[in-house]
Amino acid sequence: MIAYSLEPMLKLAKNLGRRLARDTKGQDLIEYAMLAGFVAVAAMAFFPTNIAPSISGILGTCANMLNQAAGS
Repeated sequence: MIAYSLEPMLKLAKNLGRRLARDTKGQDLIEYAMLAGFVAVAAMAFFPTNIAPSISGILGTCANMLNQAAGS
């Protein structure tokens, strides 16, 4: 019978965790995405309710045009 040890896998997981904790690549991108999300939520809170449907219509039209362009 072959005995398996979890020790090498635990060591590998610990080393991976340390590397991920020290890695800061992409941190700025996440911060900008969070800031953009906050601005979008704040903007929707301050827009009057009669403007939101027109914005939705414009974005829907843009999405349809992009889908048609991608399909052809």
